[in-house]
Amino acid sequence: MHRVTAKDGTSIAFDRLGVGPAIVLVGGAAVDRSANARLAHELAERFTVYNYDRRGRGGSEDTLPYEVDREIEDIAALIAEAGGAAHLFGMSSGGALALEAAAAGLPIARLAVYEVPYDLAPDGPRRSREYADRLHALLAEGRRGEAFALFMVTAGATEEMVKQARESPMWPSLEAIAPTLAYDAACLGDGRPPADRLSGIACPTLVATGGAGADSFGGGDFFARAADAIAELVPGAVRETIEGQTHLVDPKALAPVLTRFLGQ
Repeated sequence: MHRVTAKDGTSIAFDRLGVGPAIVLVGGAAVDRSANARLAHELAERFTVYNYDRRGRGGSEDTLPYEVDREIEDIAALIAEAGGAAHLFGMSSGGALALEAAAAGLPIARLAVYEVPYDLAPDGPRRSREYADRLHALLAEGRRGEAFALFMVTAGATEEMVKQARESPMWPSLEAIAPTLAYDAACLGDGRPPADRLSGIACPTLVATGGAGADSFGGGDFFARAADAIAELVPGAVRETIEGQTHLVDPKALAPVLTRFLGQ
């Protein structure tokens, strides 16, 4: 494990592996860098991979109060560590953060995102606001377990799934990471793609989804509609569907798609 210090002094932990052009992997909600470990190893055949813990997770420190700009600065520190320019990949809500980083003008060679959970439903902004308000209230009361259960249900889990999670050995670690759920909610804003910022992204961008249909966040074509909206907003964006894949994409299916796009 390596470390880099962000602009505000927060220590960010990361693994570096492989040889070739640099790529930084941005994880989604409720995970640390272990979630991208298999993808990192797949990509390491062609790239120098920087797989990091977002602040407040795993081996990384946290500094309050939280702002999305601080997470963008974390990515900037990793890109500087990588030599001053890098590709960037964001998974799920980490894709929203990656888009914000690109919109902020970071030196990103190529950007790729997978299944960013923007909510295009007519009541999407209301649902996003209600979720964020409830999440913040639970965390303020120290009810981390209830906060994580809220996230699970919002993401499509059944009550039985929540019950099984609560009874699993992993539950304490999920409660520990629960405060960072508010960070992902902040990255997603009102739940809609931020048209003014996405339209200013200048780097080549891949917007990918799985072809097996959504398995969370409302089912159906939830992720496809969000991806279509992103691709329409980002100038010149490439839209791709990885057949047979769900939100829990197989790294062996995803890595060749990323390698092909990033190697252009």
